[in-house]
Amino acid sequence: MARTRRPSRQTAEILAALAADPSAWRHGYGLGLEVGLRSGSLYPILVRLSDRGLLESRWEADPPAGRPPRHLYRLTATGLEYAAAHARAPVAQAPRGRLQRPGLRSAS
Repeated sequence: MARTRRPSRQTAEILAALAADPSAWRHGYGLGLEVGLRSGSLYPILVRLSDRGLLESRWEADPPAGRPPRHLYRLTATGLEYAAAHARAPVAQAPRGRLQRPGLRSAS
């Protein structure tokens, strides 16, 4: 059965970041910083995308001395098509921090 649901906002942001330079291998930490996701959200998305054949992954071949190899990711041809088909217009992000309910004033 084909998947018809649109990807989540977080997944779409990861796909867009990878699609910006599809031939470049990217590591998770850099992607997380770019899209504003922590590892607990980022890596499950990367694993799902990889399991669906949308990402290829490999270990870094020559890490700098004193640092372990990182896992690297990039879009497959299918992943690039999927990213293009599910591109979203940039969404204005609310400032990070405490969320405010409408009608409530902050104590500052």
